[in-house]
Amino acid sequence: MGLLTNPQGGQGKLTKILLKYYGKLCVLLYLAGVVWFCALASPQFNSNTYFSENALLPGLVKSSFSEERAAKEYYRMFSDEAKKYDNSIPYPLLLAQLKQIGIDAYTHNFTLHSPLNPKKVYHGRNVYGILRAPRAASTEALVLSVPYRTPSSIYPTTLPSIGILLAFAKFAAREKYWAKDIIFLITDHEQLGMQAWLEAYYGVTCGNEDILDHGKLRGRAGAIQAAINLELHGPVIGQIDIKIEGLNGQLPNLDLFNLASKICVKEGIYYTFKDRKHEYHRDTYKEWKYHFKNMLSMISTQATGIPNGNHGLFLRFGVQALTLEGFEKAKGGVRVSFLSIGRLIEGIFRSMNNLLERFHQSFFFYILPSSDRYISIGLYMPAACMIAAAVIIKACAKWHRHQENKKDNLPANYIKVVILFVALHICGAFIMALPELLKPLLPLVGFEAHTVVFWGLFFFLFLTLFIPQFLNDMTRCQESLNLLCMFGLLELGTTMIALSMNNIALGIIWGTITVPVALIIEPSSNKYFQVMRKVMWVMVHPLLICFTAILCSTIVMFMQDSLKDILLKAVDATQQAVIYSIIDSMIYGNWLYTVVTMVFIPNWLCFWFVTSSKLPKNVLRKDKSE
Repeated sequence: MGLLTNPQGGQGKLTKILLKYYGKLCVLLYLAGVVWFCALASPQFNSNTYFSENALLPGLVKSSFSEERAAKEYYRMFSDEAKKYDNSIPYPLLLAQLKQIGIDAYTHNFTLHSPLNPKKVYHGRNVYGILRAPRAASTEALVLSVPYRTPSSIYPTTLPSIGILLAFAKFAAREKYWAKDIIFLITDHEQLGMQAWLEAYYGVTCGNEDILDHGKLRGRAGAIQAAINLELHGPVIGQIDIKIEGLNGQLPNLDLFNLASKICVKEGIYYTFKDRKHEYHRDTYKEWKYHFKNMLSMISTQATGIPNGNHGLFLRFGVQALTLEGFEKAKGGVRVSFLSIGRLIEGIFRSMNNLLERFHQSFFFYILPSSDRYISIGLYMPAACMIAAAVIIKACAKWHRHQENKKDNLPANYIKVVILFVALHICGAFIMALPELLKPLLPLVGFEAHTVVFWGLFFFLFLTLFIPQFLNDMTRCQESLNLLCMFGLLELGTTMIALSMNNIALGIIWGTITVPVALIIEPSSNKYFQVMRKVMWVMVHPLLICFTAILCSTIVMFMQDSLKDILLKAVDATQQAVIYSIIDSMIYGNWLYTVVTMVFIPNWLCFWFVTSSKLPKNVLRKDKSE
């Protein structure tokens, strides 16, 4: 019972050594974690991709797709028809062509009430057709989707995708080996149309109520097992880029990615991942550098939680999906015709048609340093755990020091610190709800809703910096500040591990940036050190991290512009990024904004409070933990 009742009872030799050298150990763990994660890019520390699900039988079927002429005719037909529909899908022609092929065709209407301005209402219409499986009772289904883009869209056209979709539908309708329904889906308004269709298909609402009215579907198929989203930007393609990042950092089963890449190789199609060409280097450093850049590109996309294609919205429903984006052929490049694309789709769908159960054999958590190599969760989680362990060990050391110096008035300190800790998180909850709270005020001001919401958030975040000024008693109490610092360290470490289990990109980025600064934060009476710590901690504020990342990207993209123009563009882009994260959370259920406001900012405020300590020198007790 001594270990449970006496804090000194557990301080053996190992504990004493830990307390003596914990500072060096924390630094060592952090560096080891960063080095471990970076080293994973080397082929010596990752593995070749392989198929875990043998039922797919990839590449063993002889391709028979021969509707290249039909694909060209459909493309020409819809290119002419699209000119008559500036802001909507040419649904009459689409419905007619699907029905002519012999497929059940339907339209799906949906309505969006602007999240930040309910008076603005947007309408959309999807078109979809269902090819009923001749060898099954519509219990399972596959999806081939295309996002329709009007001629006025700022994004590249996807009309070639519609041409190949209809050509493949014409081919598939003649075949009798399908054991799963095939849904041919053309969505309106990019991801919004896909979100509305999925919510209507599953009968759920993923975002806030009364924002997206997903409508109802008049036709349904079986349980969707997998989906392929197609985005071809020209009738002659030079390469196919395979996109996998989904909502909130979710990834499709690795077998689906392997399947797409395998069929690309079989059909002689040049494919890429993260739009980067395959490179092979004999030099070890150059090889590592190439793979490391791919890793950074993947985690930078994954960390935002924003899907890089319509496929990303399927993943939350347990439907494995990816996007095949085709770029127009460059001069002197490889030529990929409609015939090759059609056979690529045929190979993927016939392989998925062989599945006897849902994708489950391979990995769902992984990082791809290249299209043929992967890093599993068992390899990258130790790196995240070592970085998180650095702050957790420091918190444990502070707790032992705290127990050694325990005073009679500490129970009162515990209560005060817990109340403050909870209050800071209530501030975070208020920040999260602030866009909703500002809605009633929007009609009363003469500015755009986006501008009011952003600067309202900025103003409130600025006010939180003055919280320590209203609690002078706490800032002058060393015990209270040590306890608050300990709570902040524990929260930072556990948050990083929890995030890494779901979205390794967000967890590792947040930990790598904040942990080294958090390790040096201590309550102190030395004004010089406190100012230095305060400046360093301000630099890792979530909003400033966002601005810094956008600023670096802006500098790279607009190097020819003046410094003033670059700063203005960066500020505007930061405002848009914050607003879009709010809108995404309301419509799609993207939890990046929620995590930042409910966890990152309150945790940041805990350490900010510690850096605002006002300990007088004459009462400062020598703290061995510094």
